[in-house]
Amino acid sequence: MEEENAIDLLQRYRRDRRTLLDFILSGSLIKKVIMPPGAVTLDDVDLDQVSVDYVLNCAKKGLMLELSEAIRDYHDHIGFPHMNDTGSAGDFYLVTDPESSGSPPKRAPPPVPISTQAPVSVSTPPPVYAPSSIVSNASRSESFDSTQEKELTVDDIEDFEEDIDAEEIENYRARRTLNDASDLAVKLPSFSTGITDDDLRETAYEILLACAGSNGGLIVPSKEKKKEKKSRLIRKLGRSKSESVVSQSQNTPGLVGLLETMRVQMEIPESLDIKTRQGLLSALVGKAGKRMDTLLIPLELLCCVSRTEFSDKKAFIKWQKRQLKMLEEGLVNHPAVGFGESGRKTNELRILFAKIEESEFLAPSSSELQRTECLRSLKDIAIPLAERPARGDLTGEICHWADGYHLNVRLYEKLLLSVFDMLDEGKLTEEVEEILELLKSTWRVLGMIETIHYTCYAWVLFRQYVITNEQGILLHAIEQLKKIPLMEQRGQQERLQLKSLRSKVEGERDMSFLQSYLIPVQRWVDQQLGDYHLNFSEGSATMEKIMTVAMITRRLLLEEPETNLQSMPISDRDQIELYISSSIKSAFARILPVIDRLDTSHGHPLALLAEELKKLLKKDSGTFMPVLSQRHPQAVIVSATLVHKLYGNRLKPFMDGAEHLTEDVISVFPAAESLEQFIMVLITSVCEEENAAIFCRKLNQYQIETKSGTLVLRWLNAQLERILGWVVRAIQQEHWDPISPQQRHSNSIVEVYRIVEETVDQFFAFKVPMRTTELNSLFRGIDNVLQEFAKHVVDGMASKEDLIPPVPILTRYKKEAGIKAFMKKELFDTRAPEETTRSSEISVLATSTLCVQLNTLYYAITQLNKLEDSIWEQWTSKRSQEKLIKKSMDEKSNSFAQKDIFDGCRKSINAALDRICEYTGTKIVFYDLRGPFIDNLYKPSVSGSRMEAIIEPLDVELSQLCNIIVEPLRDRIVTSLLQASLDGLLRVILDGGPSRVFFPADAKLLQEDLEVLKEFFISGGDGLPRGIVENQVARVRDVIKLHGYETRELVEDLKSASGMEMQGGKSRLGADSKTLIRILCHRSDSEASQFLKKQFKIPKSSA
Repeated sequence: MEEENAIDLLQRYRRDRRTLLDFILSGSLIKKVIMPPGAVTLDDVDLDQVSVDYVLNCAKKGLMLELSEAIRDYHDHIGFPHMNDTGSAGDFYLVTDPESSGSPPKRAPPPVPISTQAPVSVSTPPPVYAPSSIVSNASRSESFDSTQEKELTVDDIEDFEEDIDAEEIENYRARRTLNDASDLAVKLPSFSTGITDDDLRETAYEILLACAGSNGGLIVPSKEKKKEKKSRLIRKLGRSKSESVVSQSQNTPGLVGLLETMRVQMEIPESLDIKTRQGLLSALVGKAGKRMDTLLIPLELLCCVSRTEFSDKKAFIKWQKRQLKMLEEGLVNHPAVGFGESGRKTNELRILFAKIEESEFLAPSSSELQRTECLRSLKDIAIPLAERPARGDLTGEICHWADGYHLNVRLYEKLLLSVFDMLDEGKLTEEVEEILELLKSTWRVLGMIETIHYTCYAWVLFRQYVITNEQGILLHAIEQLKKIPLMEQRGQQERLQLKSLRSKVEGERDMSFLQSYLIPVQRWVDQQLGDYHLNFSEGSATMEKIMTVAMITRRLLLEEPETNLQSMPISDRDQIELYISSSIKSAFARILPVIDRLDTSHGHPLALLAEELKKLLKKDSGTFMPVLSQRHPQAVIVSATLVHKLYGNRLKPFMDGAEHLTEDVISVFPAAESLEQFIMVLITSVCEEENAAIFCRKLNQYQIETKSGTLVLRWLNAQLERILGWVVRAIQQEHWDPISPQQRHSNSIVEVYRIVEETVDQFFAFKVPMRTTELNSLFRGIDNVLQEFAKHVVDGMASKEDLIPPVPILTRYKKEAGIKAFMKKELFDTRAPEETTRSSEISVLATSTLCVQLNTLYYAITQLNKLEDSIWEQWTSKRSQEKLIKKSMDEKSNSFAQKDIFDGCRKSINAALDRICEYTGTKIVFYDLRGPFIDNLYKPSVSGSRMEAIIEPLDVELSQLCNIIVEPLRDRIVTSLLQASLDGLLRVILDGGPSRVFFPADAKLLQEDLEVLKEFFISGGDGLPRGIVENQVARVRDVIKLHGYETRELVEDLKSASGMEMQGGKSRLGADSKTLIRILCHRSDSEASQFLKKQFKIPKSSA
């Protein structure tokens, strides 16, 4: 139970702690809360890990609170025990474990110093800050360890509060600085006296008070009014950032309130302000008609402000030393009016300055006397010197002590810095217009003119932009730069005055006023624009403004006669090209080491570099080029051309060493081609097509297509050579068995297409750029492979003539008596044929094998169409992906027509199909059916051996064909069988040999047999088309018709045919003489025999 209560209590403590922290952080006790990285509001912060002591310390000192530091402080001290603010100073805690730490030291501990202060225990050590004026003020007369008591006056309390405020502002200023602006330092020589920025700021405020006093604005605040004000520390702790910096002056209108605003803005303590006002008013006593701004202000203040007005001697010495330094710088080192005598007064002044400083270290009695005498002597020398006329002014009109060029502009800078809000340095204060108007009152003292004012103000604004990155400040700077008048807009007097303002800095050449202020600005913007890819990566809005600054400063500097034109481009376009060149090269140089550090698994460095450069150009054209193109229409071309050149220098050695299509080549070439194409797209997008072609031709193009084409052709030729070798081996090992009942082709063609398709896939898998030349080579190679396949299929096949038995020798009917007749010429060879047939000497393929071969060739030609479509589809896709800009020539007119791509192999395959079909029909009729058909049909007579006897074995052969052959080839192979059957029938009735005789009456029977054969192939409409069969049968029908004529008619027609053929014609019956002789040789009558014997000497039949 007690454990549960302890947990509840702990949770309540943690909840209350978070609530209190949230209240402190959300209220006005903390000036500004800076969130840790990743947090947006307090809800995103774990308040349990925030050090309470660190938060309270920031609240007490008025510092900004960085929660990341508070969290770090919490974790740094989490191991220390908690300590209360009570208890003895002798109590202590051990961080380490005493048991594991060993024995205590033998030596005695050091003595504890006795102090009058109460012991204080804190849970965390106080933060370490830079030395502040609090410490120095504390040592003015006593130390903190002193036991001497002293009553503090009201002035001491006020000074202490002001010192706290100064420390707070200094710490805040150190924290708020975002960027370094040292590069923008004005090219002016440093002060030999060691004047600091604080010295310049305080003196500038004194000048402002003196000039305001001339207009009646110098009023010394009363003591009562100061006492009524809240402590500045409390005011600042209770003021949010959004509130006005000078809220106390809002109730004070006019010049008085504006001066109070200036005091706060310039961070001048109230005590110093009062001393200065009183001193200036005292300086006018007894000087009736004298304007306050014509006083030699540092000297008058030295005379009118005594050391008794300072609570601390060191503060007075510091103040006095500042005044003396200003006099030395204004009158001796950088005077507006020089000395007439050669250095005599210079030495006198420096001696007096040294004596005045020395007087503070003398005895009180002699110190005041020496100081007074020195000041009197100083007046006698300095005032006449400062009041000498210059630039045409009258004596006493102005006091030339602060308008020496090097001093006055530095003082004026400090005045101009008051236009910025103290709590938000990136904003101008609300009273900026009134402040600038007030600053004009100082122009007489500082010798300012409009050109100097606008130049200084523009520089101050631009420097503040560099520090804060606030765009509003940059716009104000541009506005002031535009107000700086050009040479032709300045008056004669102004030109002479500006011409006299010169400065010389060590390491720099002699500079004019504008050069001193604008050259640092120009160098800074040139540096930024010289690497705009890095400096403006977030957007182009800022770049456009910086470009405006660059062009304005460039224009102003070019008017300066001392500007070295050789160091600056003549035209704005030249300058823009320098920016582009510098930035592209810098970005390129940054990319290279990043690519080199990447693992090779990401790709070849050149391929990765091309992709990165492509991204660079995309961002370049989308972000930066709109800005650059406003002043250089061809900026995109300049950028793209340079990137092309830089990458080309890296690519060339790689291309020179590429000999084969390696992985690196396949990776680099497409990336390089893509980059080049993208560059050409950019060039084309910003100019007309004709001009774009000119610029593209000027590029030293990579010639990726040419190089990759050579490598692809080398690979393709080697690959096709391997395929041809494989085709030969596949044909040699082929058994011509169908793969399956459904796939009736052989396996060899499948393998051929497999390896061809693999080659095609590899071809298009190469992402390297290709021309139509490589595609042509691929088509030709495949065409050649398939031609070789078709050739090897038919190479092992015998000629169909080898299957046809020899034609018997013509003889006449043997019962015919000898007839002697005159024979005009020998028509026939009467040599006896060889009885041995040639078919026994050849290898005849089986019908099933021939069918598989036909199916295989048909598969080859059908797959060829699919392959062709696939290749074209992949090629079209490849070309569309490349998005080519280079259009050298039209592909269709330059390369080939699509319809003629595989024309060679199509012809070869179709020729092979025709040959195998003819061979198959001839084989079945003249080889397989030779006995029943060729040898025995119509023996011994037509009526004794009819066609019906042949139909049955023919039907068996036809069924075997149709069972194996694919459907699209069925009519083709059956037609070949029909043709072979008709050829066999003609062989029987014309060259049947001596054992066959025909009578005119047999013509009718032969006609009937022909009809039977015809109907067999028509097969009632299931076979060949009737028209095709009729066309084929017609030639046989004409021969059979001749068998029906009488012998006398045939003899008469033969006689007439012999004469007609000599003239190129035919006989009356439409037959040639050879056909008529063969019919007469097979005619069984004496008349025919006698005619053949007498006319042609045909021997008598032995049958």
